[in-house]
Amino acid sequence: MSGAGRVGGAAADGEGFDGPPPDGAPAGDRPADGVRSDGVIEVVGGGERTIVLTFDDGPNPPDTADLLDLLAREDVPAVFFLVGERVVEHPDLVARIAADGHVLGNHSWQHDDLGDASPDVVHADLTRTLDAIRAAVPGAPVPYWRAPFGSWGATVDVAASLGMRSMGWHTAVEDWVPPGVDELVRRMEAVAPGGVILLHDGGGDRSQTVAAVARFVPLMRERGWQFVAPPA
Repeated sequence: MSGAGRVGGAAADGEGFDGPPPDGAPAGDRPADGVRSDGVIEVVGGGERTIVLTFDDGPNPPDTADLLDLLAREDVPAVFFLVGERVVEHPDLVARIAADGHVLGNHSWQHDDLGDASPDVVHADLTRTLDAIRAAVPGAPVPYWRAPFGSWGATVDVAASLGMRSMGWHTAVEDWVPPGVDELVRRMEAVAPGGVILLHDGGGDRSQTVAAVARFVPLMRERGWQFVAPPA
C-alpha cells in the first residue's frame, strides 16, 4: 500500500488492525450515496465537507480514555467498533463511550476473520459481542457492524438480521504500524467529503493516533470541514 494510506474500503486490519486481506479485496461499486453494491457504507452524506471518525479494536486503556478526553474537548462525535473480549475487560470504558454520546459498533468477539464463516457461526459471534456490549451499557443501541480485516462474507446479511448496518471506510491510514504523527495527519487529509476514516484505539499502543487526531481536527475545521456521526 502507498504511504498515503489506503483509500476505499477494500480492507485494513491484523490483530487489532482492519488491514488488507490477501492481495486486496474488491472495494465494490461505490454509488453517490456512499453505499457499495454489497451494502457496506463507506461515505456518509457525500458531497458535504463532513468527516466520520471511526475507531476499532477497543476499548483499550489508556488510549481510549485519552481519545475520549480529546473528543470531548473538541466536541467531536465518533463511532467505536468494539471487540467483545475487550468489552468484558473494560465495561467502564464502554459505558463512558456511550455516555459521551458516541455511536457503538460491533467488531466481533475476538477479531477473527469471519469472511468464510457460515451464517450460523457469524450469528453466534455477533450475538455474543452484542450481549457483552449491552451488559456494559443496558439498552444502548448498536447500529453498526464492521468486519475484521474488511472480510465481509455472510456478515453483511447476518448483521442486518440483527439490526446493524455494515460500515467500511473510505480512508484507512494504516495506524496499526505507527508511521509518526505527521504522516498519520497527512494520510487522513486524503479523505473525501462524507468519508469514513478508519483509525484504531485498540490493538496496541495508539498514542500516535490520539496525537494525530488532536492535530487533524482543528486543521480540518480551519479548512471548513465538520465532524459528524452517522445516523444511529
